[in-house]
Amino acid sequence: MYTIDKNINNEIVINKSRFICYLIKVKNEEDISNNINELKKLYKDATHYCYSYIIGNTKIFNDDGEPGGTAGMPILNVLENNNLNNVLCVVIRYFGGIKLGAGGLVRAYTKSVSQTIINSKLNELCIGKNITISFSYDNTKTIDNILKDISINDKNFDEIITYNFDISDNEYNDIYEKLKNIINNIDIKENIIIEKK
Repeated sequence: MYTIDKNINNEIVINKSRFICYLIKVKNEEDISNNINELKKLYKDATHYCYSYIIGNTKIFNDDGEPGGTAGMPILNVLENNNLNNVLCVVIRYFGGIKLGAGGLVRAYTKSVSQTIINSKLNELCIGKNITISFSYDNTKTIDNILKDISINDKNFDEIITYNFDISDNEYNDIYEKLKNIINNIDIKENIIIEKK
């Protein structure tokens, strides 16, 4: 399972119709509507805003006025065939005056997404845990050394220090063994999808 390293877009023209494809990293349903609304503002005179997204086990597609099954489902098929997750794909179409027919639309949307994925760097996703640890200031150097290869999501320096980070299941046991005797508190959220850079 993979996701895109960063948001990317690409444009192709087929029989005078412009197909502008955006691949966007997402984590929840709120990200979906916000990104689609932003693209609708950016391309306010476009004919169609067809999209598909995969977040975890949720897979949704929308043809946005194109004939049923000619846009959203082909977009979803390309995402699935590339084993992508946590990604929204929006293809914005400006109609060029020449009808493409159902088969032509399927090929156009498929090509638009496929070319954008080819231009993307992909990162592997794996099952892991979200960890929050609390510890005293005098343990900072030791903990920073243990976590030197881990990307910290959030650091909070109050009466005690709190770090939040994501870690793969493979890395967890080793890190936990090193941390358990020097941390005050540990909160673990299990079975989340995390990104390996």
